[in-house]
Amino acid sequence: METESLKKFIFRFIESRQQLKLEAFDKETEKRLAATRDEDSVALEVQLLQQRRHLEKKYDIRTWLTDAAARAGQISLVTHAVKYFHGDAKGSSIYSTVKVADPAYLSTATLHSPAVDAVGNSAVLDVAKLLQTEHEGDSLLNCLKRGDHSALAALAENDTQLEQWVHGFMQALSDKTLSTHQLAKQLYFPLSDAGDYHLLSPLYSSSLAHVLHQRISHSRFSEESVAARKARRERLWHPADVRFFPDIAVQNVGGTKPQNISYLNSLRGGKNHLLRCAPPQWQQSLKPPSTTKSVFTVISPRLTRVVAEMRRYLHGVFGKGNSGEIRQNRAEYVDELIGMVFSYAAEILDLTEQQGWSADESCALKLSQQLWLDPLRQKTDADFKLQRERGDWISDVAEDFAHWLNSRLNKDDKLNMGAAEFLEWSVLMRRRLREFDSVQQEKWQ
Repeated sequence: METESLKKFIFRFIESRQQLKLEAFDKETEKRLAATRDEDSVALEVQLLQQRRHLEKKYDIRTWLTDAAARAGQISLVTHAVKYFHGDAKGSSIYSTVKVADPAYLSTATLHSPAVDAVGNSAVLDVAKLLQTEHEGDSLLNCLKRGDHSALAALAENDTQLEQWVHGFMQALSDKTLSTHQLAKQLYFPLSDAGDYHLLSPLYSSSLAHVLHQRISHSRFSEESVAARKARRERLWHPADVRFFPDIAVQNVGGTKPQNISYLNSLRGGKNHLLRCAPPQWQQSLKPPSTTKSVFTVISPRLTRVVAEMRRYLHGVFGKGNSGEIRQNRAEYVDELIGMVFSYAAEILDLTEQQGWSADESCALKLSQQLWLDPLRQKTDADFKLQRERGDWISDVAEDFAHWLNSRLNKDDKLNMGAAEFLEWSVLMRRRLREFDSVQQEKWQ
């Protein structure tokens, strides 16, 4: 980046912080003057004016940079932070620049440009932000790392001041004495009596967690992804991919004060996503749901994760009205649930060798759900065919789904899913049932 451009960026950065402080100061000034007696107001005005001038001097460009350089040693710029294991862990965090040419595993070393985190005194995160913020593809941090001090030199009064700034800011990057801590919770597996070992639990990579969080958030909430999912529901073509992350978990780090862990953790609101890494599970042979009254009892375990996520979301937005965003997010959850229900239904319909299974006297499944899941029985059962063609079973199945979903959501005492939600779920399910059955009818012809 050109020196002049970075210099202007530093000016704007400090100026914006000054503006915020002055606005807050002026608001407080108005309140204090309004609450002061007239005979005392002149003295107070003089006092507040002096305080405002002092505040303005504090944000003089050179004054602020000198102060920031002096405070930079209270933070460390890292890629792996030890406090993710425990908020009181005192060991070293690491700034790793290791690269691998042919990576076999996803790790920090595979990232082209890993995000740099900041740990230490959370009151000094403004310095970290100045160093890390990218402007025109470059940053003050990258300039310092490659020995380019031209932007700071253009602002310094003399060489001594420049050296003071560079030395101060480099403290955030300097190697410190490496140490571990009893709360770092690292796990070693011994290989021999000679002291060799494998480190099974390395330092937490905040940089990798940040990239993962950004990509998952983009896949879920970006305008492009929302439009792609909408097109998928409406069976329309869209150029963007639709991505799902099954069985994903969210780890909350830092509680109500994520900034005490690290700068990037604060940006993520303390949320870190964990992808499922369990080995494949053995699947039992699929059988028609003939021993139960409702198919939703059978598939309920498959839907537990999504229902739990939907319940947590509704719990989180409880009392915040019924905005378009909330309705859309709620519809997304229901759409995913219905998609999983039809995935199971498709598996049952593929059991063509067992067609007519619902005709067995021992079958306990509701008639409407028999008509849905055993459609080929109509080839040999005229009465069954007649009832199926009437189409009443679609509404009945849709209401079964709505009743099941309301029951699951209402396990949260705070939620109170009632008739309005019952109607909304059943309408969505009825629409998809008609589409699903229409596609199946074409396959049978």
